[in-house]
Amino acid sequence: MKNLTPKQTRILKIIHIFFFISWIGGGISLISLMFIAQPHIPDDIYMKYRTMQVIDDFIIIPGALGSLFTGIIYSIWTNWGFFRQRWLTVKWILTVAQILFGTFALGPWLNGNVDIALRLRGAALADSGFLNSASNIRLWGTIQVLFLIFMVIISVIKPWKKAPVPKQQ
Repeated sequence: MKNLTPKQTRILKIIHIFFFISWIGGGISLISLMFIAQPHIPDDIYMKYRTMQVIDDFIIIPGALGSLFTGIIYSIWTNWGFFRQRWLTVKWILTVAQILFGTFALGPWLNGNVDIALRLRGAALADSGFLNSASNIRLWGTIQVLFLIFMVIISVIKPWKKAPVPKQQ
């Protein structure tokens, strides 16, 4: 398969970085809201979780999927490949795992809390399901953001490079 030209690769890199910034920035915003915003007024409880849902739906999800798809293009049409470097393998594992966890755990917890806050209003703060989901979002959302930061670090320092192949004599 033909590789991208250097100009195409630079454009792809810009797009890939943009999507990743959206993903990590959205994650940091969501977790900041979780920890900093502590509403006590019923409408504010709903608005906190609805705002987090909007950040998830319109910033985090497109950022994560854009990162995934541009990463696939990078792997197919450049010399990086999918598993040529150990740090790339770690990034692929983390990317897929985080998208799946966000889809099947974090997203449902958040969406459920939006529904509970809308339905129960101020009584949501006394609902065990609401409180359990909020606790899970705080813990696992923070872990997700830490993994994203770790992905930035390994993208920059590129640890665990393949050992050089010995020369044949």
